[in-house]
Amino acid sequence: MSLPNLEQSFVNGTVPTEIGQVPRVLSNLTGADHWGSIKARLGVGRMHFTVDPGLYALGAPSPESPVLVTANYKMSFDRLREALPERDAWILVLDTKGINVWCAAGKGTFDTEELAYRIKSCELEKIVSHRKVILPQLAGPGIAAYKLKDQCEFKAVYGPIRAEDIPAFLDAGNKATREMRKKTFTTYERAVLIPLELVHIMKWILILCPLLFIISWLGSGRGFWDDSLTVGLLTVSGILAAVAAGGVITPLLLPWLPGRALTVKGFIMGLITAVILLFFRIGDLESWSGILYYFSWFFIAPAIAGYLAMNFTGSTTYTSLSGVKKEMKWAVPAEIGAGCAGLVLWLTSCVIS
Repeated sequence: MSLPNLEQSFVNGTVPTEIGQVPRVLSNLTGADHWGSIKARLGVGRMHFTVDPGLYALGAPSPESPVLVTANYKMSFDRLREALPERDAWILVLDTKGINVWCAAGKGTFDTEELAYRIKSCELEKIVSHRKVILPQLAGPGIAAYKLKDQCEFKAVYGPIRAEDIPAFLDAGNKATREMRKKTFTTYERAVLIPLELVHIMKWILILCPLLFIISWLGSGRGFWDDSLTVGLLTVSGILAAVAAGGVITPLLLPWLPGRALTVKGFIMGLITAVILLFFRIGDLESWSGILYYFSWFFIAPAIAGYLAMNFTGSTTYTSLSGVKKEMKWAVPAEIGAGCAGLVLWLTSCVIS
């Protein structure tokens, strides 16, 4: 039997039990908790934003208090306790390798065996008088409730999708309404996921932008500033616009863009971006270099936007694992092909300018 580390920053004292001193936590989050969530949203220290797996006491729980199960991704843990102000409960944290509940259930780290192991390792039967654990509904893909009872004699009860609905769920005798079972994916819910998706691509953009300026300069025999303020600057602006089209606008407009596959939605936004770049062109289309340059964006922008939109499938409620695999079989070759074609046209336009 092992208990979570008492030295974790969010632990506020202990609760004595038959198995020892269980770490106590509160429902109100501190500034450090909120700052950690902001950093995780931005991808900073994301995989280290975890809590020790094991049993925690929220408030001053008794043997009759409910046992709520969650992942050891700290944002999942924080959202759960924050949703239960002035409530007493036991929180059982599974070792999901720092992954949130839904993703962990799909990847197999939030599963029946891990749940049974945690129940046994913390000797939960000595702490509570009942034999029920309440699971988040999104844990369904990873938990076989009928197997749990055979392994540890505890019954799994599926709670609501949203943590904020848990108080009403508990007050109703562990019964969920139809609305509690419905997963929404509002504009706000999509927007908060955008920063994490952009952080990874922006690292490459910071490397790519100076390189594009240099290539634009070397491709012609004219001065550096002349080309950097024309072709170079427009190229960087075009790439940033394509990134915004696929990584920001596509997620925000997701329900309204045509097509079922997210890659198609991204391609559409990429083509719109290319048209806008053509409309606000710097220079003219009277030379072959100018024609090739602007034509290249009808390949580059859809390739970038389509890739970023496809990458967003990991955040949506619209896709399934089999659907993502099916989409990637044709989308990845299409994105690579379009990107290479656009790059060849762009380089050619620089050389013959």
